[in-house]
Amino acid sequence: MHIHILGICGTFMGGLAALAREAGHRVTGCDAGVYPPMSDQLRALGIDLIEGFGADQLALSPDMFVVGNVVSRARLPDGSPKFPLMEAILDAGKPYTSGPQWLAEHVLLGRHVLAVAGTHGKTTTTSMLAWVLEQGGKPPGFLVGGVPLDFGVSARLGDGAAFVIEADEYDTAFFDKRSKFVHYRPRTAVLNNLEFDHADIFDDLAAIERQFHHLVRTVPSTGRLVVNATEESLQRVLAQGCWSELARFGASSPNSGWQARGSHDAFDVLYRGEPVGRVEWALSGLHNQMNALAAIAAAEHVGVAPADAARALGSFRNVRRRMELRGTVERNGGAITVYDDFAHHPTAIRTTLDGLRKKLDDAGKQSERILAAFEPRSNTMKLGVMAAQLPWSLESADLAFCHTAGLDWDAAAALAPMGDRAQVANAIEPLVAQLVAAARPGDHIVCMSNGGFGGVHDKLLAALRATAAS
Repeated sequence: MHIHILGICGTFMGGLAALAREAGHRVTGCDAGVYPPMSDQLRALGIDLIEGFGADQLALSPDMFVVGNVVSRARLPDGSPKFPLMEAILDAGKPYTSGPQWLAEHVLLGRHVLAVAGTHGKTTTTSMLAWVLEQGGKPPGFLVGGVPLDFGVSARLGDGAAFVIEADEYDTAFFDKRSKFVHYRPRTAVLNNLEFDHADIFDDLAAIERQFHHLVRTVPSTGRLVVNATEESLQRVLAQGCWSELARFGASSPNSGWQARGSHDAFDVLYRGEPVGRVEWALSGLHNQMNALAAIAAAEHVGVAPADAARALGSFRNVRRRMELRGTVERNGGAITVYDDFAHHPTAIRTTLDGLRKKLDDAGKQSERILAAFEPRSNTMKLGVMAAQLPWSLESADLAFCHTAGLDWDAAAALAPMGDRAQVANAIEPLVAQLVAAARPGDHIVCMSNGGFGGVHDKLLAALRATAAS
């Protein structure tokens, strides 16, 4: 089969392209801004890429056009279509489908699908679960919205029964407004957490809860739902109906089933109050402890013993852009450390910074400061819906620096409760200058965005090295 993918350079569609190519299909694709690293990865797989969405691509005559959710029926100011190829497909009556639908029909059918859903931690937990199965003798196929360091690729077909997938609640396509995850039909589903997000497509939290319940409806009676017991929103989802085995994790109540006892970087895993394994790892934060419980409970459903799963997590190396160390610079006898993190929702920002603060405190480094540099880049944050939560999200930071380019709301006003602990800049260069001026030996600079952040990490490290050498 020849498939042509519209929007191929997104993490999900790029992963789908890799799976299709591995399965023996001919794959071509197009996108606006075909650039590394995804373009290099895809071309290395023998996938031809075309810049833009020109209608002339109709002449490729694939068996199926696979449409990413970046594509819409939008019009440009001059009235012309933003995606002329999609208009040509519709006018010519050519076959098309969404990415999740194609994946469900050509990759997931007949597999034991383990789907990881939640507002936060999907990529990390999906990667944990894939690694646990790999180490537990059940090597899975997987599709992750990032690059797990233990695998080096975001997607793999695999030849076993298990397939682990990051289950996103964002909509499927312009012609299918259901969440992506309703297509995956999992036998094991993780509901990690649930908050309001994606304000561009959801009116309120109740609308997202309805989509999560659509996912719950697809899990068979012999399947398992692994649910965070501490989330009221998820309890409301379950109250709408549950037809599968329920494994709760996280709370101190015996009803939780799966719990943790100990520090975030070394803890016993308890099942119904009894120790069943121990995790000792380099990760930090309560959020990662919760992610670990979810992965262990899900892996147990396909036959990986909790003790083996916990042991496997000890060697888990996390995911690129999850508190990924980008470099250190020596200055005046001390090190300034720069990290890259994907956090972009206020809760994720707070969780990331709280985890680092606790790690430093536990190591006796209370005097070392955290400098948070971030850009409100997600659709929700661009709308300013959660602007008022920013001071709360940044409480663990000693200083905060916000990149404000492209915002229609006043970031300085939103950050005013932080006083002189917060600064804003409308471009990368002045933001870097602010950080360099403020940084001192022992500081930890965390750069947070769900995009490239204008290459701020390399620019910041270069500027810090230049000042250190002067």
